[in-house]
Amino acid sequence: MSPRALVLAEGLSLWGGMDPATGQLIDSHHPQRGVNLTGRVVVMPSARGSSSSASVLAEAVRVGTAPAAFVMSEPDLILAIGSAVAEELYGIRIPIVVLPRAGYDAIADGQQIDLEAGPFASHA
Repeated sequence: MSPRALVLAEGLSLWGGMDPATGQLIDSHHPQRGVNLTGRVVVMPSARGSSSSASVLAEAVRVGTAPAAFVMSEPDLILAIGSAVAEELYGIRIPIVVLPRAGYDAIADGQQIDLEAGPFASHA
């Protein structure tokens, strides 16, 4: 089954924002604190902050709590580095996709996302 989108209202830094042991969003200032990112296509406008987000993503991949993918409206090199490191170390790829704003805005929370169909194909 294709993973479902988790549309975040605000950007997120994985460092201090996601518990890699559980996949839970733990940033006390984030409006969606408490949701679980594990296996979801995390849709957020942009990432925030720390370069340590790369190591948090790699650790989440190692323990099996990572999101299935990230979709953003702005590129983020730090998440891309984390994905590349995880693929090199553990053989697991976490796609990082940047969409034009119209495509990004068209993704609904809970929508199924097909990660194998090239550019994201959605299922209502």
